[in-house]
Formats: sequence, C-alpha cells, structure tokens
Amino acid sequence: MEAAMGLMRRMPPKHIDTALSALLSLLPQHSSDLLSQVDQPLQVLCDAEYGKEFILCEYNRDADSYRSPWSNVYHPLLEDGSLPSSELRQLEIEANDIFAVYRDQYYEGGISSVYMWEDDNEGFVGCFLIKKDGSKTGQGRRGYLQEGAWDAIHVIEVGPEEEGTTNYRLTSTVMLSLTTDNESSGTFSLSGSIRRQMNMRLSVQEGHLCNMGKMIEEMESKLRNSLDQVYFGKTKEMVCTLRPPAEVVMRLPDS
Repeated sequence: MEAAMGLMRRMPPKHIDTALSALLSLLPQHSSDLLSQVDQPLQVLCDAEYGKEFILCEYNRDADSYRSPWSNVYHPLLEDGSLPSSELRQLEIEANDIFAVYRDQYYEGGISSVYMWEDDNEGFVGCFLIKKDGSKTGQGRRGYLQEGAWDAIHVIEVGPEEEGTTNYRLTSTVMLSLTTDNESSGTFSLSGSIRRQMNMRLSVQEGHLCNMGKMIEEMESKLRNSLDQVYFGKTKEMVCTLRPPAEVVMRLPDS
C-alpha cells in the first residue's frame, strides 16, 4: 500500500485514472483505501433540474451516485443516499453561493461545488472544489493553451466549538496540467500535483464560512507560488540551461 501511494504521488494527473484502475485490479483488498486517499482529476455532471453543472468526487459519492449541491439529489437517483442535516445543508447552500463569487474573481470562470457532512467528532467537514478548463475548446479566455486544466480540492475539518473558538484543519490539493503547441516552440506538456496542510484555531464570532474562506484564500496563494517556483521556475531553468535563448548565446565570449 505504501509503494502504491508513492507511485500515485509521482503520477501525472492525466494518467491518474489509468494508474488507479490498474492498482485496484492488483490490490483489490486495498480498494477502499486507494479510492479515499488518491485524489483524482475532477469530473463534471449536469443537474438537469437546475440546469447547473456540479463536480463529482469521493466526498459527494454514495455507491455509484453523486449528490448535487444544487438540488441535494443523487444522480443517478438513489433513494437512501446520505444527506447533510438541515442546518448543515443551509450552510452548504450559502457556501456554494459565496464560493461561486470567489471562483469568478480568481479564476474568471470554471465550475465550483461545495459539499458538507457531519463527522464523528461532533463537528463537520466541508469540501470546496474548483475545476477550470483552460484549453482553447474549453473555458480558456487567453487562447494560449492547446490543453489546460486546474483542479483544486480543499477539505476542511471543523472541530467542536469550545469557548467561542474552534479548530480548523485544511488539506488542499491542486492538480495542474497544460499543453502548448505552436511553430516556434513545438509541443510542450507540463503536469503535476501538490498537497499542503494548514491548522488554525479561530474565533467563530464571524462565522465558519468567513474563517474557511480566509484559510482557502491563503492556502491557494501559497500553492500558486509553490507551483510557479517548483514547476515553472525549475522548467524554465532547465530549458534555458540546455537551450540558451539567442540573446544569451550572442553574449557568450569566444573560447
């Protein structure tokens, strides 16, 4: 199991589904652990009743059906699927409306979904998802990428309230893949994933959504900076070392 998880951590996002299917065939006894611990590229389904798309993941799945955050109904229909309490459902509705505004401001489009459910520690868990298709045929507004996808998964565990404060534990995963194709540089592909955690104890005076929103915003900023330094920075360094730009080559002294 440890070797399987190590392999999945190093797998490009676009190959995760294929690799996970192979591991499930090889290790059927660990299928539940693999499905719960391996983050897969996000898929999308349309809620016909509301005419809105929602994101599919392990956190809104029950059997082979997925719960829509808009109608609170499983697709395909599942009569005895697990549902959040009425209080938590109201918080989920508010979170979806607020997170849609956050998504438009930071991502200029895309799809977002928020799911919440009770845990066993008298608290609850919230899952905030964003999927942005940046390809030419998708939602890309710049037109630079032949293919491009950004999948963000934020899971926040909220503990029970104690003396006006509570503990928040955020686990965030971002999966990025992009491909460019033009005459000057040819075809170039870059993909990878990054995961980080954050723990904070905050006052609940301003509400859970305010606290969770601040944590997600801070974490996404850190993840974007890490991706810029690790993936784009290192790639640029390697390319410039192997194939120096023309203006740099011209300045090299004669040997």
